[in-house]
Amino acid sequence: MGTVTIGVSIAVPEPHGSLLQERRAGFGDAAAHGIPSHVTLLPPTEVDTADLPAVDAHLRAVAAAGRPFPMRLSGTGTFRPLSPVVYMRVVQGAEDCSWLQQRVRDASGPVPRELQFPYHPHVTVAHGIDEAAMDRAFAELAGFEAEWPCTGFALHEQGADGVWRKLREYPFGGSVVPPQAGHMDRGTIASR
Repeated sequence: MGTVTIGVSIAVPEPHGSLLQERRAGFGDAAAHGIPSHVTLLPPTEVDTADLPAVDAHLRAVAAAGRPFPMRLSGTGTFRPLSPVVYMRVVQGAEDCSWLQQRVRDASGPVPRELQFPYHPHVTVAHGIDEAAMDRAFAELAGFEAEWPCTGFALHEQGADGVWRKLREYPFGGSVVPPQAGHMDRGTIASR
C-alpha cells in the first residue's frame, strides 16, 4: 500500500493563523503557504498507509483523555544557532502541549517517535531563510499576541506537493473549557 507522511498539531485559529502564515510568507519562507500555522505534537513522520486506522484509534484515545485548555502566544523566540527557526512563544498551554505530545508519541502506540531536540511547543514564523529576514521576523512579531481555548488537535498528511492537508480533527473528551481559557484582558476574565 505504501507510506504517507503525517503530522499531528494544534491549529492556530483564525484570524491569527492566516495572519502568521502570511507574515511567514512575507519574510521569504517558501514553505509558508503549504504549512498552516500550528503547534506541533508529532513532527513529520512516515508511516505505512495500512497503519492509519491504528493511528486514528490511538489519536481518538489521546483526545478522549484530554481536556480543553487555554493557549496563549506572546512574543518571539529563536532556535538559532542550533536550528534556523524564529517562532512565536507559547506562554500559556505549554505544559498541556507537552502532555499531549508525549501521549501521541508514546512507545506503546503506533507512532513512537524520538525527537531530534527536546520538545518545545512553539509556532514557527520563519524557517531556513537568510539571517536578515530571520532578524526581521524576530523583531516585527515581537509584540504579537494571540489567545484561544484549545479544544482538540488534528492529523495532517503531507502531499507530494509539500502541502499539509488536514485528514481529521480530534476534539477533546471534556467539553467544558476552563474559565481561564476565556478571553483575558490584563489578568481579568471577560464575560463570554
